[in-house]
Amino acid sequence: MSTTIERLDGEARERLIRWIRHRMEEFGITHAALEQSLDSDLKKQQAVSYRDAWGNTWNGRGDLPEWLQRAVAAGQSIEHFRCGEGA
Repeated sequence: MSTTIERLDGEARERLIRWIRHRMEEFGITHAALEQSLDSDLKKQQAVSYRDAWGNTWNGRGDLPEWLQRAVAAGQSIEHFRCGEGA
């Protein structure tokens, strides 16, 4: 049963890839432009917003990491750890 599902998933995946390629051609989107856009998105997602003296980092998304929770609980301002623009 799982082999059938894997095969169907593979076929669905291939259909989706063909559809994406067709749309890229239709709108004149090159592989290089797509790669550049994806790289840019990845860099934005990985941007570090907070850092401590031991190299722990957090991008500001999701729950506070343990190291930052401990620092804030100990009375340290979260702004103390902000880095980059606006720091």
